Amino acid sequence: MTVQKFIKYNSLDINGQVLNDEHKLELNVLEKSGNSLIHKDVLRQQISQKQGTVSTKTRSEVRGGGRKPWRQKGTGRARAGSNSSPLWRGGGVIFGPKPRKTVQKLNKKERRLALQTLLYNKRNNISVIDNLEDAIDSPNTKSFFNICKNCKVELDQKVLVIVSKKTTPLKLSIRNMKNVELISASNLNTLSILKAKQILLTPLAVNEIKEIYCG
Repeated sequence: MTVQKFIKYNSLDINGQVLNDEHKLELNVLEKSGNSLIHKDVLRQQISQKQGTVSTKTRSEVRGGGRKPWRQKGTGRARAGSNSSPLWRGGGVIFGPKPRKTVQKLNKKERRLALQTLLYNKRNNISVIDNLEDAIDSPNTKSFFNICKNCKVELDQKVLVIVSKKTTPLKLSIRNMKNVELISASNLNTLSILKAKQILLTPLAVNEIKEIYCG
């Protein structure tokens, strides 16, 4: 059972001053706890990140092993038919891992519902900063640090910056800040939101989230 929830924000300028404009998000969230659905989506994302390229050789793939090491009887040793046997050092591996692709399926509606529920749960940790995409003209980490300081963003915690478009100066200014992650609104995902203690949005990103996920 889903219910509609509204969250409203007044945006800040890069100096930390509150502007008169208002941004509203209309979210469909689960009436009861959506933790199980959020967990399923996080699990799906983590499984999709697996490379699945680990591989071992079976006795038929190991080089050699064609000749019988010694005759069947009369040597006093245990009988052996091939040196590629899994019992031998350098032989094949029994039931070893092979390359495989693992997929955890989740419906699009469920993914959107998990994302909206998580956004609503994190509503008190969200700030909207006006014109953040174009606020930095040239790559400068100190400029972004000052913007965060003005807007009272604590950089000793995980911070997620969601923009409509990643500009090169902003990307380069953020990349060496260990607690800050920059993503575009079109690539919004549950895992990034879940890890973040504070979320920074821009008005353009809010509009894009409305179009893509709340439609």
